[in-house]
Amino acid sequence: MIGTALVDLDGTIIDPKSGIFASFRHALGGMGMAQPDGDLNWIIGPPLRVSFAEAGVPAEAIERALNLYRAYYSAGAIFDALVYPDMREALAQIREDGVRLILATSKLRDFAVQILEHFKLSDLFDAIHGASAGGSLDDKGNLLAHIKVVEGVDFAHAVMIGDRMYDINAAKRHDAQSIGVLWGYGERKELEEAGAGALCTLPSELPALLRSLGSSPEPNRR
Repeated sequence: MIGTALVDLDGTIIDPKSGIFASFRHALGGMGMAQPDGDLNWIIGPPLRVSFAEAGVPAEAIERALNLYRAYYSAGAIFDALVYPDMREALAQIREDGVRLILATSKLRDFAVQILEHFKLSDLFDAIHGASAGGSLDDKGNLLAHIKVVEGVDFAHAVMIGDRMYDINAAKRHDAQSIGVLWGYGERKELEEAGAGALCTLPSELPALLRSLGSSPEPNRR
């Protein structure tokens, strides 16, 4: 029975590409580096430290790149995003069904709080968790371990909802169920190969999919 839904942010609740792409390009430009060829869809999902390394930023310069990114992002690009159609209604229905909602994002927690408040979504979540500035919670599996301790989540009765393999791998690490969403930045093949327990085509289908897994509120829901 599902008592808690852990929900990713970028590519799952919001489409953040405009703000993230602009901030990433700004950071690389500030480092005097050339822009990567093609689109930047691959940077949405993994921790930024990983994405900057893949873009060719030397290990000793990654923190500088992060600071450039975060300064530009927090100055306004943070809100250059769109909530996916029907997502608010889907989250509200899941909560009404008695499932505890916890945000679990690789984005800095402070940024995640600002985004949810800006788009009037924060009231739907029992807790908001994200990465720390120092990088200790960059890995989604480590983040879920932190959430388990802080929120008392029983992963035997939890599901991770996200659009990338990182979400699915984190759920598997903690023996939680997982739902891969197909409107984000991870393709069907990526999610299937990662071992997603179920796939969801539209946000409006999420509540029924969770019900099909079986939902029951946890006794410690706040």
